[in-house]
Amino acid sequence: MSRRLAPHQVEIAPPDLSAWAASPVGVPYVHERAGARPGPEVLLTALVHGNEYSGAIVLDAFLRSGLTPHSGRITAAFCNVAAFDRFDPGRPDASRFIDEDLNRVWGPRLDAPGTSCELHRARQLRPFVERASHLLDLHSMHEPAPPLLVTGLLARNIAFAQALRSAPQVVADAGHADGVRMRDHGAFADPAGDRIALLLEAGQHWECRSLATSRDVLMRFLVAVGSLARSDVPPGWLGPDVDPPAPVRVTGRVIARSMDFRFVQDFRGGEVIARAGTVIAHDAGEPVATPHEDCVLVMPSVRQLRPGVTTVRFGRR
Repeated sequence: MSRRLAPHQVEIAPPDLSAWAASPVGVPYVHERAGARPGPEVLLTALVHGNEYSGAIVLDAFLRSGLTPHSGRITAAFCNVAAFDRFDPGRPDASRFIDEDLNRVWGPRLDAPGTSCELHRARQLRPFVERASHLLDLHSMHEPAPPLLVTGLLARNIAFAQALRSAPQVVADAGHADGVRMRDHGAFADPAGDRIALLLEAGQHWECRSLATSRDVLMRFLVAVGSLARSDVPPGWLGPDVDPPAPVRVTGRVIARSMDFRFVQDFRGGEVIARAGTVIAHDAGEPVATPHEDCVLVMPSVRQLRPGVTTVRFGRR
């Protein structure tokens, strides 16, 4: 059967971010908190996609909290506010971006001729991304699903994410074929380097529990980096410590070839399909099957279906 595409309930109202429009650093919606001693350069980002605002609510609360790092600097950036400003609860998926996906432009296109709303914003944010020693990029998902921490393939990111002892499943992947993500930009992708970059998929965009996940991971990240002590964390921001399952490494992905793509059941992500060759979907009448045994389904969704879009990733623990 095909997944029903009824609109998801918007449980959390979009935040008022007007207080952060003007910035002392000269770039709108970018703000810094500095400690008294040298230390890590931490970058916290939200609203890379304009309809994913649970992370922005948490980032707004962090900036209002008065917390400052013991050492180093924490930079908070609300990224695609232009798209976010178009958010309409009646069409909540329509404000993901204006011209193109801001999380696919962080490669050679930054230096190429031409521009778009998202390229212009990426070029404004680039100095903060390139100076960061640690990046946490706050996202959410099209469908209700267990949260994920996406690490890329470098062992240092996987180990850092596992050590947070947070609820999200750690997923190691090689990025996207249609463009470079912020977390894969420049030195973050250097195997010989030491920079850390994680991307949180906190759960469905407008569910209340996505807020709790974002708060928890943000604070765990800042404590793990050394910016804050655990005793600094505001009450209610941390969830219980979790012994994380083994990471899932993405082994492949399914790219839609047509608009006639249908999953055979209502997959939500995290399902383990025991047998190789199990049909999980049909695309223009052709079967889509699992490539190996004990295949983990990662972020299945046809919410943004069109030819060329990833509909599900395959993984293995």
